[in-house]
Amino acid sequence: MMIHGFGFLSLSASLVLPWALTGLVQGQRITESLFKDVPQPSTIKEIPLPSRKLISGISSATTYYVSGNGNDRNSGLSTSSAFRTLQRAANLTNPGDTVLIMNGQYKNGPKNGAVLGIKRSGTANAWIKYKAYPGNSPKIQHNTWNGISISNGASYIEINGLEVIGNNANITRNYALSQKYNTSNPLTSGNCISIEGGNKGRSRHINILNNKVHDCGGAGISAIQADYVKVDNNTVYNNAWYTVHGCSGISMLNNWSSDNNQGYKIFVTNNRSYNNRMYVPWIGSGTISDGNGIIVDVSKGYRGRVLVANNLTYNNGGSGIHSHDSQHIDIINNTSYLNQQSPEVKKKGKGEIYAGYSSDVKIFNNIMYPSPGNAANSNMKNVNVNYNYNVYPSNSTIKITGSNDMIADPQFVNPSARDFRLKSTSPAINSGLKWSSLKTDFLGNPRVSGSATDRGAYENR
Repeated sequence: MMIHGFGFLSLSASLVLPWALTGLVQGQRITESLFKDVPQPSTIKEIPLPSRKLISGISSATTYYVSGNGNDRNSGLSTSSAFRTLQRAANLTNPGDTVLIMNGQYKNGPKNGAVLGIKRSGTANAWIKYKAYPGNSPKIQHNTWNGISISNGASYIEINGLEVIGNNANITRNYALSQKYNTSNPLTSGNCISIEGGNKGRSRHINILNNKVHDCGGAGISAIQADYVKVDNNTVYNNAWYTVHGCSGISMLNNWSSDNNQGYKIFVTNNRSYNNRMYVPWIGSGTISDGNGIIVDVSKGYRGRVLVANNLTYNNGGSGIHSHDSQHIDIINNTSYLNQQSPEVKKKGKGEIYAGYSSDVKIFNNIMYPSPGNAANSNMKNVNVNYNYNVYPSNSTIKITGSNDMIADPQFVNPSARDFRLKSTSPAINSGLKWSSLKTDFLGNPRVSGSATDRGAYENR
């Protein structure tokens, strides 16, 4: 579904303009462990994964320190003279600088659109990095449009090891429903981390790594009109609940080609995305439509390739992973379990992992485990979309199968505890297709460890 009326941008229900996103949710409070869980040759062509090794900085680079006990009148140049606010450091950064964030709770001011608004760029050889100070666990708590926003075309930016918390705990579902026609309420529609597009500039070379992102009424992690984006090893949950804009846990919307490189440029890898769903209808259609674990959305014009691999998605309201109206995507070695929790989404029967209105998409080596009778996959108006080497349980609805797909119990170690590793007797072990671009699994263990790669996010040891 599309939102019409924006001259420069066509939006699906899965995401909203980042300048109109950022909120949080109450409702039932879901708690669970966040532990990091724990074949034959093929002639199928795949795009090689380029090296993305980063150069940390230049000799004149500055390190700034921010602390919950700091003061913005300090120099910010040592742990004992740290700034108090993230924005104070962000406003000073130059290429190659690092902002180390110490323990503390960082909140937005009354009229600020973000706790941390990043508008200054690094360079190819000197990225600007925002990182948790070693051994520290800083928390960004907000009730505005964004916990962290990257805008004005800011590029060569890394966000690493932070926790971003939205406003969900401070409002109720009834309040959110009372705002279902209000597109300008940050209390319900705020995002956690947002890469913003629009006429002020498009960002490229952005790494979002090792963060915990939760309880935002809008999107968890969203990128709009961006290129060269890496979203890796994040835990993303309880987002998209109360916005009117139709969001998801992790969203890549209107991917932008900054050059003619046709290899992998966008990576969504090794993430855990769960309990993201919609409780308020998307204002564009008046229906519950998204709340996906991961979506690549409205990116038919993108010339680069997208890799979605080694992710765990479960208990989301929408799909676990899907491509909508997009192209050049490889969805490889993911585990998707009991998604489509929203009744309105379940009725549509689109699937745990699938593509719709898309082209040139490969969906290989995944485990798709829907609730009994629910759809595992689908094939809606696609061109050159291939499913193969996937695993589906026998009690699910399977709308399209590849020649090497398998209908069997994948034999998870303990799915009720969200442990989706494979038992030693699992038929998913040593039965997948080796994907040369994937050298490791969800835990960082090498692929392959046996005679062939395993299916799903884990490689059995």
